Amino acid sequence: MKILNLVTLLLVIVGGLNWGLVGAFDFDLVAALFGDGSALSRIVYVLVGLSALWQIMPFLAALKTDEARAEAGVRAPVRS
Repeated sequence: MKILNLVTLLLVIVGGLNWGLVGAFDFDLVAALFGDGSALSRIVYVLVGLSALWQIMPFLAALKTDEARAEAGVRAPVRS
């Protein structure tokens, strides 16, 4: 399961960077690499979207853990 989380996290990062490029420079890196509207580009977009859905689970688990700590009066450790 850890490898799946790492792969999906990487794809979410790739998707985020691609959207950053689209927003800042109107440049779609995925389309530039694989062709605008090509089957491969569409596969990449679908994989990024599915990865985002998958990453909701660890996000919700982290929120639940933080809520449980807050209810128990436990403070999160300070990182330096």
